[in-house]
Amino acid sequence: QVQLVESGGGMVQAGGSLRLSCAASGLTFSSYSMGWFRQAPGKEREFVAGIGRSGIDTTYADFVKGRFTGSRDDAKNTVYLQMNSLNPEDTAAYFCAARGSWWPARSPGLYDYWGQGTQVSVSL
Repeated sequence: QVQLVESGGGMVQAGGSLRLSCAASGLTFSSYSMGWFRQAPGKEREFVAGIGRSGIDTTYADFVKGRFTGSRDDAKNTVYLQMNSLNPEDTAAYFCAARGSWWPARSPGLYDYWGQGTQVSVSL
């Protein structure tokens, strides 16, 4: 059974940082590209960052470029999202997802597995 478990969310003041982790099990982690998405109340789930199978290829939504960095550690079956310079607009539930392809897609529908999410709340 495939499981993706996010952690690292919490409450932080504007300008602060958080590091999200997503631990994967039940799949050959190195065969999957990984994505980070977020969903705020009343809004659709949106792409945040993608990390390719190589770990070198990454892609980001325009609204996080220069602030967020995605990475992966295949030895730990874990993907990370380092989030800096957070602002209240970043408040959302953050989800990781796995896609059985070398390149992470931006469409949520192209992912095979999802985690349960971790809440990030940013206050002024």
